[in-house]
This record gives sequence, C-alpha cells and structure tokens, in this order.
Amino acid sequence: MNYNDVLEKAKSQIGSKCRVCRECNGIACRGEIPGVGGKGSGNGFIRNYEKLNEIKLNMDTIYEFKEVDMSVELFGKSFAYPFFAAPIGGLQTNYGEDSDEYEYSKAIVTGCKNAGAAGFTGDGVKDIFYEMPLKAVAEVGGWGIPTIKPWKNDEILRKVKMAEAAGAFAVAMDIDAAGLSLLAALGKPVGPKSVEEIKEVVTSTKLPFILKGIMTVEGAVKAVEAGAYGIVISNHGGRVFDHTPATVEVLPEIYKAVGGKIKIFIDGGIRTGIDIVKVIALGADAVLIGRPYAIAAYGGGAEGVEIYTRKIGAELKDAMIMAGCSTLKDIDERVIY
Repeated sequence: MNYNDVLEKAKSQIGSKCRVCRECNGIACRGEIPGVGGKGSGNGFIRNYEKLNEIKLNMDTIYEFKEVDMSVELFGKSFAYPFFAAPIGGLQTNYGEDSDEYEYSKAIVTGCKNAGAAGFTGDGVKDIFYEMPLKAVAEVGGWGIPTIKPWKNDEILRKVKMAEAAGAFAVAMDIDAAGLSLLAALGKPVGPKSVEEIKEVVTSTKLPFILKGIMTVEGAVKAVEAGAYGIVISNHGGRVFDHTPATVEVLPEIYKAVGGKIKIFIDGGIRTGIDIVKVIALGADAVLIGRPYAIAAYGGGAEGVEIYTRKIGAELKDAMIMAGCSTLKDIDERVIY
C-alpha cells in the first residue's frame, strides 16, 4: 500500500461526507456540518489554509550539513516528529458508517506509534465515544492523549481518572468545543470554563494537561495561570465559530506573550512538512493535524496512518534541509520570507 492507494480507498469508504479533495482547504465542504466542513460560510477553515499558504520560506543550502534530527521531547517522552494526530470524534456522523470510535482510534494510535508519533483521541455525547478511544489508547500501552469535551467539571474529573487508569501519558480538553451546538441539541451541553474550574482539573492529576482551543493572548495567559502544561492554538478546524482569524495569524503574538512559560501546539490547515516548518519558525513547539489523519485512517487503517505520518515526516526533513536547519531548534524566524 502507498499513499495514493490510501486516498483512493478513502474516497470509497467515506463517501459524500468528505470528497478527499486534492487540496484539503475547506472550499468544497464549506458549511457542511454534520460532515467535515467549516461552520457557516466555512471561512474559519478556509482562512486557516490560505493564511498558511501565504507564508513563504527562505532557502539556504550553503552550510555544514549534519544528519537532520526531527525528534522532540514532550510529556516526558521522545517522539520522532513534532506533529500529532488531532482528536476527532463523531466519526459515523461526520465521516461515514465504515468506522466507529474504537476502530478509528485504534488505527490512529497504533499507526502513529508505529511511526514514532502519537495521536490525540476524542470524546462525544455518549460515554462510549470517550471509552472506546480510551480502550484503544490502553491497548497500545497508554501511547495517546485522551481529549475531553468541556462538560461539567465532575464529569471531566471522572474522565481524567479514566485516562490515568488507561496509562495515558497526558490528557487534554478541547475547550473550543464549547461552541458545538450539536452537542447541546443532543442533550449534552458543553460550555466555557473559568480559570478556577480549569485549575481544579489541572490539580486533580499528575498528568500533563493540555488546553486545546486558545485563540488570543488573553486566553493563553489564563491557561498559564491555570497551570496547564500546554495549549493548542486552534479554532476547532473552523467548526465552532465562523470568521475567526487563522490560527497562524495569532501564533506570533501568543508566542511573544507566553513562549517558554507553556508548551505551544497549533492546528488548523496544516497539510505539509513545509507548513510545519512555518509554524515552528513562528513559535510553535509542535503541531496537530486533523482531517488528513482521518482520511488516512479511513483509507488504510493503522497502516494508512503510519504511511501518512512517515510521508509528512519525509516532507519535514526535506524542508529542513532546504531551509538550512539540522534540528528543530534551528528553525526560527530567519527561515520566514
């Protein structure tokens, strides 16, 4: 199996809910929720992609070449690459009937682990939408990051304990899911969290705690105050709030405010190894990738996920060589044109 095989199979497995476009840019699927599109006009998803494409990189191939090292240390673990599979839930609703929460998550965490990376897993209205991904994480020795919706704190605390019992090496909350109206419509409302509520979660566990869905300096500062290990700069793939800035647009100011105080992850329209160089140069420690990982899992299971991970890793290596960077620490603003 190669990556083209993965894409071809994904087209038949997913069907009309994701067209497996040549460029996963949010245009063909705009407004399609349920489905994989951005909310409303789809502008949030589209802008993420377009603003990344506007950034260009400088080429420098006159330097003493050393073997490229793409590895990163996070959560007390070492990873081959500075990118992770983003949490995705509601698979059958948004992607199709051919994979459930367990099968999808098992493909993600297994394929990522086999390639030296790791995956975040999701949550949803039914308990099984958290429990089945968590089962998959446990089956690969805890090599994954369970992600909890911003439910009431008693439920969040219960699910954090479940993540600990599964052996997970970190736990996250996608606080940007506070805008998922589908959850409220199904009788399971979510909502914003105060700094004190987040502190309660952080202090309840020894696991590194990541807050996904930070889009302002103020939000990042609050995450630091709450004691979070890391933040994910994210607008939930444009699925919760129309007409937000692109994630890459707010990254530099967030890095300037909290860089070095908290780990900074970013998602949103990141599609290539070149994109990863761009956001690391602007201050990110690591990256999350969403929709393309779903396509890889539907098109090839764990093998497809491993193939996709290694593909992006190879692109990252090539980009680093051409930008004159031997390690991730070498990637800084000088590579941005």
